[in-house]
Parts: sequence; structure tokens; C-alpha cells
Amino acid sequence: MKRLNLISLIVLAAAFLMAMGIDLNNLLNYANQTKPVYITRDNTPPGNTITNAGATLGRVLFYDKALSLNGTIACASCHQQAFAFGDTARLSKGLTGGLTGRHSMRLVNARFGAELKFFWDERAASLEDQTSRPIQDLVEMGFSGTSGQPGIDSLIRRMEKIDYYPRLFHFVFGDSMISEARIQRALGQFIRSMQSFDSKFDAGRAQVTNINDPFPNYTAQENQGKNIFLAPPNAGGMGCQGCHRAPEFDIDPATLNNGVIADAQSPATLDLTNTRSPSLRDLVNPQGMLNGPMMHNGNFTSIRQVLNHYNQIPVNPANTALDPRVGGPNGMGQNLGRTPQELDAVEAFLRTLSGVAIYSDVRWSDPFDSNGNLTVLPLPPTAVGEMLTQPSLGIYPNPAKDYIQLSIPVTSDYEVSIFTTEGKQVFSQWVTTHAQLNISPLPTGLLLLTVQDKTNGYKWVFRVMHQE
Repeated sequence: MKRLNLISLIVLAAAFLMAMGIDLNNLLNYANQTKPVYITRDNTPPGNTITNAGATLGRVLFYDKALSLNGTIACASCHQQAFAFGDTARLSKGLTGGLTGRHSMRLVNARFGAELKFFWDERAASLEDQTSRPIQDLVEMGFSGTSGQPGIDSLIRRMEKIDYYPRLFHFVFGDSMISEARIQRALGQFIRSMQSFDSKFDAGRAQVTNINDPFPNYTAQENQGKNIFLAPPNAGGMGCQGCHRAPEFDIDPATLNNGVIADAQSPATLDLTNTRSPSLRDLVNPQGMLNGPMMHNGNFTSIRQVLNHYNQIPVNPANTALDPRVGGPNGMGQNLGRTPQELDAVEAFLRTLSGVAIYSDVRWSDPFDSNGNLTVLPLPPTAVGEMLTQPSLGIYPNPAKDYIQLSIPVTSDYEVSIFTTEGKQVFSQWVTTHAQLNISPLPTGLLLLTVQDKTNGYKWVFRVMHQE
């Protein structure tokens, strides 16, 4: 029973590190995720393809509140995994309670679209460009370099003093230099890795040769809604496909505004510049609840409100940038005349676009613990050469309470070091072949023991469980 408890403790510790930390020896899979063959659009730039290491750094950056001026806001504060990386608030809170200028856009499947520009008004030329702008926003994360606030150079100096960042940047880029461009690259990789293709729609699409075919797993209402979504207005549809292009359901880069023109903070003011949209995937969570309000101003709080809007676009002569696809005659707003039953069907279809894994997959979860601390297990150099043919090193007992016996098969000078999972060195001793290591003064819990042969540089890393 005692042995079982110790094994369980080790398993639990490993699971904890996967969920609440970073193990550089066992990177999660970001680079080689599978996607359906019918998903073809991809806005990844050639110079920043997703890597496991780069996305891992991006995950840390995304969740780290140290990237805000007062340490209270992270990217994940406004883009939450529980809501497909959006926010249920109409406008998100910034540093000191100030509000964002627009609703926080859901980030899920941001990679899978032809639009290269980001933000509702497309002011960022790329996702990489977008990622550091909230950090430098006066209200959001504060390193603006304006109104007496420090700029991003101050943030970089702060990050250089945080123990895990030099290590992570070196791991990803080959040296420990921290720069805005590298922050952008890592965040871009992490955000593009957020993919959701396990929906009812995807299960149905995999069973047919053409999206227009009835999906076997759909209800009659869902298939009707799919047809209405895809068909143009002159063929009994709503023309949604003209701008939100299946099967990615991304936004056509050529769109103008959709007739929702009230400014988010000053409704009496017109805001005609919003021409981008998040993917229509994951509008709702697996329980069917909306993942936050919709449109740039967050004014629509149900899918039906959105459909009602498109069914009859309000006339506003001041809107000089209404997209002609929803403009109706003379650009004065369309009136499709779809019935309540047809709108119900479209909503039923839109609800089939939501997946499951995106809301709980550890790859996109918060690696920091409840106290804001991050565990980063170091990467062991690979042991190579003739040493591999020798009997393995012996470390016992493990778990251990007071002492560890170390047996090394080849006589040499070895440096034995022990680190906490936070990377703090707590022990160092030179040995030759055999040694007894006193670990009683060391912290209890999981420790990392390294043995380095100073003659040839070979290095081994072991996990050691120190019992109380």
C-alpha cells in the first residue's frame, strides 16, 4: 500500500506539471495537430510557422500578468479559454478598471482564414503585429510609453529579471535575448495553434462529398439552416456564405461594414471602420451557452438578434461604408423576409459549429498556479557517444527521505546538482563514481538531479521525489 501511494504521488506530480507548468523535456503538440482535409485557408506567414517550442513560450506570455504594468492583466484576462478565447463582458476591463474600446474578439481558429489583418478595424497588418498592441495600450496593459507610463523597453527589462524568461527565450531562439519581435512571434504561434475542428458540423462534413449534401448526423432543421446559410438571398437563403465562408467560416477580406455602426463606448457616435469578424465557429460552448456578446460593440446578446439584424438591415444614410452584399437596393439596407422558422433553422445550424476540446485542452490552459507561479522543468542535454553503451547510472532510493545513493559505472569527475522545479539550484557536489548525497535540508517534493561528466560534457537529468 505504501508503494502504491508513492507511485500515485509521482503520477499526480507529473500530471500537475503538465497542467500547471511547462516541461521542456515533454513539449505538448502544437506543430503537428491534425485538421480536416477540407480546411485549406491559413494565414500563417512563411517566417513564423508553429513550433512546439515557440507556442510553448507563447502560452506562457499569453497567461503572464507580469506583462501588464501593474501585474493584474494578461492576454488571457480578455481572451479566456472557457469562452473560446473571448470575453463574456461587453467591454473588457483594463489596468485600473478602464474599458477596452471594442469587444474582445474570440481568437479560436484565428489562423484559418484568408484575412491577414487583425482587430475589428484591421489596423494591425498581421497577427504578430496585433499581439503586442494590447501590451502597449494605455488602458489595457499599460506599457504605452505615453501619459507618463513606461514603454515596452521597460517591460523587456522586467522580463529579463524574471527567471523563466531568459531560459525560455534561449530554448526557443538559441539565445536569451528578449525583444518585441520575439514576443510577437511566440504569441502568434500560440494563438494560431488554437484550433477547433471537433464539432457536429465537422462530423457531418466528413460523411459527405459536398457541403451542400444533407449531413447524415444533422436534424432536418439543422440541414435546412445549413442550406439557408449557404444560399444567396435570391435563392431563398440569407447569403451568409458570401462573407462568412464555409467551411472555415472566416471573414472575406473584402468586406465592408455590416450595418452595426454604433461606437462601443459612445453609442451616439458612428463607428464605420469595423470590417473584420472572428470565425463563426464556437459561438456557443458545449453546454449551448453563448461565448459572450457579438459584434464590435457587444450589443447583440443572442444569435437571434444577429439574425434579425441581417434579415432586415436598418436604413442609415450616414453609413457610407455598408457592404453591398447586405446593402439592399441603393445601399440602404437589405430586407430578406426570412420567416421565424427559417431563422430558427439558421440558429440551429450555427450551433453545430462549436467544438469541445478547445475549452479544456491543456495545450491552451493556464500554466501558472493559483499563486501566479510558473514551474519550468529544464531541458536535459542528450547523452550521446560511447557512454550510452555503459551500464546506466544508479540512483536509489527514489523516492528518498534523507539520503540518495549515487552509483556511476565509469570513473571520472562528475558535478551533481539538484534543482527545484522552479529552476533554483539547491545542491551541488563533485563526485567520482559512488557517493551518498544528503538531501535532508532540501525542499520536499519533486526535485531535478543532474549529473554532468566534466571530461566530455555528457549530462543526465533525473526526477527525484524527496519525501518529508
